[in-house]
Amino acid sequence: MSALYIDADACPVKAEAERVATRHKCPVFMVSNGGLRPSTNPLVQMITVPDGPDIADMWIADRAGQVDIVVTGDIPLAAKVIASGAQVIKHDGSLLTARNIGDALATRDLMQDIRAANPFAQGGGRPFSKADRARFLDKLEMLMRQMTR
Repeated sequence: MSALYIDADACPVKAEAERVATRHKCPVFMVSNGGLRPSTNPLVQMITVPDGPDIADMWIADRAGQVDIVVTGDIPLAAKVIASGAQVIKHDGSLLTARNIGDALATRDLMQDIRAANPFAQGGGRPFSKADRARFLDKLEMLMRQMTR
């Protein structure tokens, strides 16, 4: 049976993911370092891991497999679970796959180097929008339907 793993600490679409998973009767694992409001949904398990770099990522990577979906914006985590055969969807609805994860990793590393070279640079990504939320819902629904076939 498929499961939905959510890298939940900074995830802006937890409620939406829970709604879609509930419609498909899919178990959900919300993995975080703590501080999340518990869900009353019996399909949702709140997993609290110890503080530390990448502990939540390691928990997800150790469990997500071929029939699972992972919601994350963390590119290295995405690379690990894609290698295990899991599907990956980012918060904005974009899919990370075996075909595009190499480019995503390279871009992430390049941007990290650029930020390190100029510590005074300001900025960040674009703000999360209603269109991102709608795209996420659409793509997650599509992935869930594919996984339940």
